[in-house]
Amino acid sequence: MDRTSTPEPSGNPFSTPIASIYSHSHLPRSTSSSERQGPTGTLRVRRRFRSSRLVGEFEKPWLKDGKRRLDWDRVIFYTGVLIALAVSGYLCYDSVAKVPKHEYCLVLDENFATLDKSVWSHEVQLNGYGTGAFDWTTDDPSNSYVDAQGLHIVPTLTLDTTDITPGQMMDGYVLNLTRDGTCTSKDQRLSDLSQISRCAIRSNATTGQIINPVRSARLTTAGKKTIKYGRVEVVAKLPRGDWLWPAIWMMPQDNIYGEWPASGEIDIAESRGNDAESYPLGNNIVGSAMHWGTVYSNDAYSLSQGEWGAQRTKYSDGFHTFGLEWSEDYLFTWLDGRLRQVLYFDFRKNRNMWEYGKFASTNVNGSAPEDPWSHTGRSNTPFDQPFYLVLNVAVGATNGYFPDEVGNKPWTDGSKTPMRDFWLGNATWRSSWGEPETRGMVVKSVRMWQEGACSI
Repeated sequence: MDRTSTPEPSGNPFSTPIASIYSHSHLPRSTSSSERQGPTGTLRVRRRFRSSRLVGEFEKPWLKDGKRRLDWDRVIFYTGVLIALAVSGYLCYDSVAKVPKHEYCLVLDENFATLDKSVWSHEVQLNGYGTGAFDWTTDDPSNSYVDAQGLHIVPTLTLDTTDITPGQMMDGYVLNLTRDGTCTSKDQRLSDLSQISRCAIRSNATTGQIINPVRSARLTTAGKKTIKYGRVEVVAKLPRGDWLWPAIWMMPQDNIYGEWPASGEIDIAESRGNDAESYPLGNNIVGSAMHWGTVYSNDAYSLSQGEWGAQRTKYSDGFHTFGLEWSEDYLFTWLDGRLRQVLYFDFRKNRNMWEYGKFASTNVNGSAPEDPWSHTGRSNTPFDQPFYLVLNVAVGATNGYFPDEVGNKPWTDGSKTPMRDFWLGNATWRSSWGEPETRGMVVKSVRMWQEGACSI
């Protein structure tokens, strides 16, 4: 057989020469024909892709029109974007322009290198200052002292820091702060809630009256550093321990409009020392409030209060900044920055506080109360007078701050002997009071600014 001759095709597909199969399987992919002539004749080739290119002559109408048509979809879209940007820019500018730009003068910059008596005074009393708190406030160094961390305000047990015995605390002992010259109150009347004199108490087993079982401290800038409108910033770590009540707040220097709450009160920050993991109102919550009313029974603080609760923060674990900004038009408190507002109150929205509180419809001893504020013509009365700063840690209360039946509370507010009940239940709370550094409030710094330019 001649090896150079081409064999005839046969029905056996495997009889096709290898060279012929190889050459046919590598035809160019771009061929537009479905058949191609090979050495053995016509071979049909399966096209893997079909070209999308236009082949041949066709009309191109866009070349005949010299001007492009207006794309209204794009015009509408970009016009809307421009309008939105313009409106957003104006709103931002307007908001910034309306932010008050007050001028302030620094009147107190306290870092507690020492306890400066030209700035701070102790209030020494027994009666709980109208809240029914159980602590006896002192100027004892065990209850307030300064170290490298700052000012410490620390509750202590009376039996640990005095010569009073357990028996005397329960019966037959007279504690008279006027006689020993330590009481700072000139008012000898009984407290509204505790029925204890501000300066004297006698333990009596029959009536259930006992000597205050705990002692703490309350420091103020009264008569020394006050502001009428301005700012306050206090950097502090709050205490940890059941039934502890830390507070950073302000009181009027002069009761121009009458006794509390007629002349007002500003609570910048207050909290409860109970552990938030077991007490629903515990140390992960900070509250602020304004107190105002004609008498104790119609205090309208519920119309001007706020709270800030944290999911993963306990304010007894570290230092935080508690702030106040106060002007003739508004008052607001904040936590760790002005954007985290706890309370905001706009005086401009109300004609006056008397009408806003609806006091004319309240009943005081069978008659309507008298309006102590409207005569000033100002919408922010009584918050239009100089106020001083107060720092304290109270223990317990009977005014509802620690609600009954919340937590393992060992007393009830309506009890005839709440202080005695609190002490007899000390096994439930004493273990929660740690070392002085943890059961006390630590204040690192205090700054106060008066609104307005500094006088030379």
